[in-house]
Amino acid sequence: MKIKGIKNIIFDYGNVIVNLNRDRCVSRFESLGLNNIKELIDDSYKQGFFKKNEQGLISSAQFREHIRELIDKPVSDQEIDDAWNSFLDGIPEYKLATLLELRKKYMVYLLSNTNSIHWEWSCKQFFPYNGFNANNYFEKIYLSFEMKMLKPDKEIFQAVIDDALIEPSQTLFIDDSEANCLVAQSMGIHSYVAKPNEDWTKLFSND
Repeated sequence: MKIKGIKNIIFDYGNVIVNLNRDRCVSRFESLGLNNIKELIDDSYKQGFFKKNEQGLISSAQFREHIRELIDKPVSDQEIDDAWNSFLDGIPEYKLATLLELRKKYMVYLLSNTNSIHWEWSCKQFFPYNGFNANNYFEKIYLSFEMKMLKPDKEIFQAVIDDALIEPSQTLFIDDSEANCLVAQSMGIHSYVAKPNEDWTKLFSND
């Protein structure tokens, strides 16, 4: 994929940088007694308190309390966090290495719909590599729960454009959601829909 004039790359996180394991997460929550977890974390799971948590409208503590209400038995914060974080399946080292290489040529950003429990776990477990941390891979990190916005709303893309002072026509957005990419395209941003856990590094093989 060669697009002339690209200076900026915006990456999604889930299924683009970090691999996901939905089935393991479902199993872990079911073992805690949350029997309707499949519906809660389906492709349209960003509803109700899950959506509010990703949008930063409720805290991690409030999120855990909602989980406890559904389970209706004593469950510790750690048990809930462990089950929720089991959704995340790690970042391949070759992707971390590629991000570092891309920073030498492009302005690289992260724009993710995520929550503080997942992000804190990712920073501790997945981003450390050869002495680097999460902030080393990106010019700036934009997270939905901090911005109080969610993709695919146009406002979150506009907020990134305005804050990073980037030209949409000089920007490539890589996300696993076609809906997110279509909104980005409508704003003049080039986009690429990545398949789950795809090796997107091939897009830059000619760089």
